[in-house]
Amino acid sequence: MVADTGVGVGFGGGVGVGAALAHRGRNRRTARRVAAGGHMRRERIEKRHRFNLLHISPPFPPRLFIESPPLCCSFRIMNRLRIGVIGASGYVGRQLGKIAAASGHAVIPFSRSIRPGYRLLPSEGRVDLSGLDAVVNLAGEPILGLWTKSKRRNIRESRVFGTAHLVESMLSASGGPRILLNASAVGFYGDTGEEEVTENSAAGTGFLAETCQAWEAATQPAARAGLRVVRLRIGFVVGPGGAMNLILPVFRWGLGGNLGNGRQWMSCIHVDDVAGMALWCLENETLSGPVNAVMPEPVRNAVFTRELSAAVHRPAILPAPAFALRLMLGELSRVMLDSVRVRPLIAESLRYKFHFPTLPAAFASLQK
Repeated sequence: MVADTGVGVGFGGGVGVGAALAHRGRNRRTARRVAAGGHMRRERIEKRHRFNLLHISPPFPPRLFIESPPLCCSFRIMNRLRIGVIGASGYVGRQLGKIAAASGHAVIPFSRSIRPGYRLLPSEGRVDLSGLDAVVNLAGEPILGLWTKSKRRNIRESRVFGTAHLVESMLSASGGPRILLNASAVGFYGDTGEEEVTENSAAGTGFLAETCQAWEAATQPAARAGLRVVRLRIGFVVGPGGAMNLILPVFRWGLGGNLGNGRQWMSCIHVDDVAGMALWCLENETLSGPVNAVMPEPVRNAVFTRELSAAVHRPAILPAPAFALRLMLGELSRVMLDSVRVRPLIAESLRYKFHFPTLPAAFASLQK
């Protein structure tokens, strides 16, 4: 289950914005020639400029046009979005903010406290969603830590009630955002054993599965009201930072090893692909419903251990027995010992291009 919380975030303008300004004068001269009856066709202008204004890769290049005279003859980016991000200072939220800004979108982060450059996310009352095209909700209590009764309550309520509060604000806002991308997790499927599951598979059982079901159910009023709702079921996130900050030192000290017997399946994804897939979902107007954010191929825990130890050039010979994990961590041990064999059917069918499609590629990024 994702818990996208953290401290501090910076949202910088992308390289493409600078390129757009650099072309501004030339575009205006071209536009005047067209308005005056010049012979350059609009199709040639689009072909010349479509990929160098914002550097957005297909299948979502910006569509450009020149206003018909006597209107102002300036280029406009038709698919630019104003995206509100809740959980913007967390691991995934920071990366999403960077790539969205670099792709020419405007990112509006939210915070529960008053901070410069952020909109306030109140615990009660309507959330200010004015001027937004889309909202990405990544917030939730971190699942790490002993699952006491209060911890379990916070894990569930921070997701379910937080999402319900956001949806209520979206539905009550006049002319508010029409797109909601809400985080979920592959914990939705429970312990899959050897079965491979996709977005079409049924929900599982257990605390995490039931929490994810309630989390996703909180988005249903928005879908019923006609908003486009995407539920991003995120796998185990790897990359510089996040949970890997806890795991990497153990392996670099040569103290890593299998969890239990190592045969349980893991469905991982690089943080760049979580953010990339979230933006891809926002830009793809045909997408709604659940989307599995995982690599194309799940791996067994023993393979994860072997690949990570190879990446850090250290042996991994100290397994953590299942009984010891259950004794120390209680129900939290299920996160480490349950099989989660998930396939990203939607992403594969619609040809999302993974930046890091395999674990070796993802682990190589840890050394940079």
